[in-house]
Amino acid sequence: MKSYSESYKAAGVDITAGYKAVELMKSHVARTMTDGVVSDIGGFGGLFAPDLAGMKQPVLVSGTDGVGTKLKLAFLSDRHHTVGIDCVAMCVNDIVCCGAKPLFFLDYIAVGKNVPERVAQIVSGVAEGCVQAGCALIGGETAEMPGFYPEDEYDLAGFSVGIADKERIPDIKAIQPGDVILALPSSGVHSNGFSLVRKVFGETIDFTAPVAELGGKTVGDALIEPTKIYVKPLLALFNAGLVKSAAHITGGGFYENIPRSLPKGIGAKIEEKALKILPIFDLIAKTGNIPQRDMFNTYNMGVGMSVVVSRENADRALSILKENGENAYLIGETVASDNGVEIC
Repeated sequence: MKSYSESYKAAGVDITAGYKAVELMKSHVARTMTDGVVSDIGGFGGLFAPDLAGMKQPVLVSGTDGVGTKLKLAFLSDRHHTVGIDCVAMCVNDIVCCGAKPLFFLDYIAVGKNVPERVAQIVSGVAEGCVQAGCALIGGETAEMPGFYPEDEYDLAGFSVGIADKERIPDIKAIQPGDVILALPSSGVHSNGFSLVRKVFGETIDFTAPVAELGGKTVGDALIEPTKIYVKPLLALFNAGLVKSAAHITGGGFYENIPRSLPKGIGAKIEEKALKILPIFDLIAKTGNIPQRDMFNTYNMGVGMSVVVSRENADRALSILKENGENAYLIGETVASDNGVEIC
């Protein structure tokens, strides 16, 4: 008998819409399939058989996150195909800092009303993020929650599991004063600080009027730009044995995230003039009259990932990153200090 409940539908939950959403998303999920996938979408769990060949002591590394209030821009613009990239990026960019290769990803979408075509758009972005990260989308959950979320809104979160050989996981205790700090450029605001963004620009962000300072992009277009995924270039650097530590610059900006990648007694000296700050950050600071300290304590300021390498390995590291599509550059050095980050 086909599953259907008129009573549940009258309460606001249409289970047949859920089945349609699954059918619509299958082609997107298929793009992400890797050799380790054992199960198909629709079971009670996602199964994955990792390839442990060549690993002496495999370690699983996990990360979880959501998209946050950046979703408001998706609602406002009716663009739902990019926020899934953000969701994947926020997870895999974290675990790759440990030298881990992401294996698989699962998402969770909570909706006020299940519109199958919209859910499929969201999942298409998740799938694209997984393709960029080289991991498989092996499962997820779509929960229809009328009365809890407005009909036209949703929340999106997920988690990823990766694997690293224990001996390849960076030991930050190896960092010494005089090591160099490299910047991997961001694509924009990524997925943090959007509560402040909406305070600065208002709840109705313009997706129609191009802004000269943004190179002809609208404010909305610049803000909704999806988070950059750094997995492949950073793994190339790990494979070369050059990474002493890496920091994903997310919420809390420079002042919170860079110290997480440094041992006690070592600080970071960042040269402000070396930074390639993106125009969107200048516009946010100018429009909201936000002090420099607050900007660097909230946003990535154009640096999506920082990496510490030995000074003698800096040129080789920059070359490897360039070969993998990253125009990384030098932004500072490590110093003997307990003061965290100094921007000078």
